Amino acid sequence: MNKDHELGKIGEDIAANYLTRLGYKVIERNFECKQGEIDIIALHKKELVFIEVKTRTNTFYGEASEAVNKFKIKHLLNSIKYYIYKRNLQDEYIRIDIIEVYINGENIKINHIKQAIE
Repeated sequence: MNKDHELGKIGEDIAANYLTRLGYKVIERNFECKQGEIDIIALHKKELVFIEVKTRTNTFYGEASEAVNKFKIKHLLNSIKYYIYKRNLQDEYIRIDIIEVYINGENIKINHIKQAIE
C-alpha cells in the first residue's frame, strides 16, 4: 500500500468514526463498481448520504475538496446511480457530502461539507 493510499484509508476511518459520533449509521464503505467508487454510504435521519472523503496533511496545493473535480463528480454520480439501481433505492432521499480530513502529526481537523454536490 503506498503512502497516499494509506493516508486516504486513515482519513476514511476518521471520517466514519466522526459520522458515527454524530448519529449517522455507516452502512457501507468503499463501494466499487466499474463507474467508480463511493467512500462512505451512511444513513442520517431519513436521508441516504453518499460521502467522498479527501485527506491531506496540508493545504499547500489547495483545499482537499478542490480535488473533487468535474471528472471525479461524474464518476461519483454514476457510481451513486448504479448503487441506487442495484439496491432498489429509487424512492430514498439522498444527499452527497464531502468530508475533508487534515492530519498534521497528532492534530486532526475535519471539515464536513453537507450537500456539496447537487
